Amino acid sequence: MTCPICRKDSNERFRPFCSGRCADVDLGRWLGGEYSLPGPDHDDDHDDRAKAGETGPQKDRQRQ
Repeated sequence: MTCPICRKDSNERFRPFCSGRCADVDLGRWLGGEYSLPGPDHDDDHDDRAKAGETGPQKDRQRQ
């Protein structure tokens, strides 16, 4: 397996990275927002309910 940062052979101790340095570089990229995971599309209706203090179906059931 090769290190996803520098492409050297990975080291069992730092797997999948070759060193602590490359592991830290990867962590910095995650924390800096360079990587992202896909998520659901932004729902404006949900944001409006959240601003009004409503949390979803549980709140609707309480009103009935």
